[in-house]
Amino acid sequence: MKIRDLVTSWEKHASGKLAAREFSIRLPLHDAARIMALAEMYPARTEIQIITELLGSALDELVEAFPYAKGEKVIAEDEYDDPMYEDVGLTPVFFDKTKKILRRLESELEHTSSEQP
Repeated sequence: MKIRDLVTSWEKHASGKLAAREFSIRLPLHDAARIMALAEMYPARTEIQIITELLGSALDELVEAFPYAKGEKVIAEDEYDDPMYEDVGLTPVFFDKTKKILRRLESELEHTSSEQP
């Protein structure tokens, strides 16, 4: 989700599956004030929800900013029948690592859920 789309999303209640692991952070004062201001502007969203959604959007935009590195393998052709080459840069590395860690986190979450009555 783009950061510009968050405001629209905040008008609704959006949530996803949460990891069992928690991350604790201390924000610089200016950023903390901005998060608190957003929470006042959107009282249906908690500060944690706002931080979580901003972080998710920032990660999406970071992936989009990874530079493309042209590989040797042709994976498709564009609308002009020109070859499109695989990306061998940071994007596929990031996606592969993300998938691997996601499977581990899902396993941890299932393990935690099965332990609860």
